[in-house]
Amino acid sequence: MESVFASASTITDQRQKIEQYKHILSSVISSNDIVQAKKFIDHMLSDDVPLVVSRQLLQTFAHELGRLEPETQKEIAHYTLSQIQPRVVSFEEQVLIIREKLAELYESEQQWSKAAQMLSGIDLDSGMRVIDDSFRLSKCVQIARLYLEDDDAVNAEAFINKASFLVSNSQHEVLNLQYKVCYARILDLKRKFLEAALRYYDISQIEKRKIEDETIDEEALEQALSAAVTCTILAAAGPQRSRVLATLYKDERCSKLKIYPIFTLTHAAYCTNISREF
Repeated sequence: MESVFASASTITDQRQKIEQYKHILSSVISSNDIVQAKKFIDHMLSDDVPLVVSRQLLQTFAHELGRLEPETQKEIAHYTLSQIQPRVVSFEEQVLIIREKLAELYESEQQWSKAAQMLSGIDLDSGMRVIDDSFRLSKCVQIARLYLEDDDAVNAEAFINKASFLVSNSQHEVLNLQYKVCYARILDLKRKFLEAALRYYDISQIEKRKIEDETIDEEALEQALSAAVTCTILAAAGPQRSRVLATLYKDERCSKLKIYPIFTLTHAAYCTNISREF
């Protein structure tokens, strides 16, 4: 490999140099060889390769990571991120792609928190490249959703709080809905049941069945309504809980829920307590 790299580095024509390195990269990826892949990364980050060339090759490499075997992909991706770190400001786009690829792999293995941690390493406040608020919002919501898959409300809330500064100006309806769902789930996990119930109920009342390219199915809305009922039952007694109970009881959709028998008992107990007070 050393002689191959030495030969490529002596090429003076930049286009030919890039093509030669792409040929080497193709061979490295096809071999699925960890040692060769690490040597390629080391060479790309060395002084022998101009920055404009290494950026392009590392970007190509990042896109090609998915062709490697999963365990090889993980090791090489982590190694690349480690080696790039001292010069991360020069390779932010490449780091972004690598982190997204690795997060996608972890997510496919249902390693939710690892996927979230990988995405949380993306610099969303970089001054080196233009990042729009829609991208920032999408990443914050995505990270929160991944943490919530592991019922990690603390880390999820940290990113939903970041998203809250962006969602008010967002015209992306799907993202806005995902934000609302995450917020409700966080309140639920933190046992703020009445607040969660109101959020879930609001979601369950969505009238649109098609938002952008996403289809809102009835089952999802039913789950939100069921969550609203469950959280109301679990909430501490008080005037606000009573109002939410009454609102839900009047909603005909609740009679179709599996939890409805328990809900009717809760409502009956509430009515009994009210009659006793009079």
